[in-house]
Amino acid sequence: MMGPAHGHGVGRGVVAGTRYGRSMTERTDDQELTDRVNNRSHRPSSAAFREFIATEWEARTPVLPDRSPAAPFADERRRRIGERFPGDRLVVPAGQLVTRSNDTDHRFRPHSAFAHLTGLGMDQEPDAVLVLEPTDDAHESVLYFRPAAGRDTEEFYADSRYGELWVGVRPTLEEVEALTGIRCAHIDTLADAVAKDAGQVQIRVVPQADSAVSALVQKVRTEAGTVADSAVDEALAEALSEMRLIKDAFEIEQMREAVAATAEGFEEIIRSFPRAIRHRRGERVLEGAFQAKAREEGNGVGYETIAAAGDHANTLHWIANDGVVLPGELVLIDAGVEVDSLYTADITRTLPVDGVFSEPQREVYQAVLDACEAALARAGERGARFRDVHAAAMEVIADRLEGWGMLPVTAAESLDPEGQYHRRWMVHGTSHHLGIDVHDCAQAKRELYLDAELEPGMIFTIEPGLYFRADDLAVPERFRGIGVRIEDDILITGEGPVRLSEDIPRTVADVEAWMARLLTS
Repeated sequence: MMGPAHGHGVGRGVVAGTRYGRSMTERTDDQELTDRVNNRSHRPSSAAFREFIATEWEARTPVLPDRSPAAPFADERRRRIGERFPGDRLVVPAGQLVTRSNDTDHRFRPHSAFAHLTGLGMDQEPDAVLVLEPTDDAHESVLYFRPAAGRDTEEFYADSRYGELWVGVRPTLEEVEALTGIRCAHIDTLADAVAKDAGQVQIRVVPQADSAVSALVQKVRTEAGTVADSAVDEALAEALSEMRLIKDAFEIEQMREAVAATAEGFEEIIRSFPRAIRHRRGERVLEGAFQAKAREEGNGVGYETIAAAGDHANTLHWIANDGVVLPGELVLIDAGVEVDSLYTADITRTLPVDGVFSEPQREVYQAVLDACEAALARAGERGARFRDVHAAAMEVIADRLEGWGMLPVTAAESLDPEGQYHRRWMVHGTSHHLGIDVHDCAQAKRELYLDAELEPGMIFTIEPGLYFRADDLAVPERFRGIGVRIEDDILITGEGPVRLSEDIPRTVADVEAWMARLLTS
């Protein structure tokens, strides 16, 4: 591996080890520990080389990109958040590259608030910062990043994290302005922009998005003699999260695309079953099949794929995916494709390895499916609240458990808040909001999330399950080792709830027919 691999794009940021205009050529007589990663390299440094590499390059002809289809929606989002904080300077970082090991980085993903307000996705803009600058009657948006470096700079050939020869060409300020419709400026001017009129303007920064930017804001506050407790910044994070509770038309379309790509990924999983059965880590075979489709069709996976065969399905967040896949078992697959805009699906299907459910498997599966249907029906009732969706699913789950003789009390008594015996076999919630984050809007206030009435534009999951561990003696023997979850992505419309994942088979008969078609094609 030559160096850290990631795509090129907006603002590959600042030179490694520098922020806001410090030169990468600064040196000390004693080599810094962090600089020793370069000791393995035979990087040319002669004056002759530096002069030669800067010459005889074809001139670039500027070709400005078309305006992004996300741009008008992002503009409206910035207007709305500005109205929440009139007169305040709002600082929204994209975030930094994160070291994976030694001198290699994780693939970059921008902070969700930054992506939402700029319309920029994928691995394009580490270190960039969006600033909403207060004006007399609104805010002006300015996007700060480090544009393409000249070919006569050391960064061009020597910087394996940001240099063009290593990671590709970064765009110009003009190109990003054309793409986003946002005025752009060099990252070197960020510090002065943040400090402007400090003490007279309230500065808010999204917390935990970029430690260097947060430190810069705090330094400016301190030097200006202003005091800002964490609540100032947390209010901004909360407002940005709550903005996403109702999706706009662009977001809804992105979610439809994410679900469609995820459906293709599930078909690749099923096609890989024969190889998974033969492999010592068959779960990894299933994970890999989905991962390949996610990278082909989108930015990647929206979260770590769960490919849990047999009793592993009863570990809710099983992501080790290192087990065997055996005939006669079920495999629980929880996976979602994150499209280039960063919106992600979140789908779970529980599939019989043989392509046909056994009678005990069918019995548990049907109970979970009925809970799904009850939850969806409740979501369509007039005045339904987010919490009611979970309650509807639990009524079915408790009833089935009572029928199987597994509850020490009646289903009604178990459903009482002081009972909850049925939750032994489903400790998680039934739903969560979904969008640019798999658990979207997580900083929203309780009254706007759990206690909120369902409104058109909301997108959330319905995902009940039953998890009967192999060593759970409270479970009838025929059910032990069976874990089932069924998860769909739901859009609330003016006509009621719509299952975005309707085309991904879910009934017993449809799943068996689906698998038979794919395994014989």
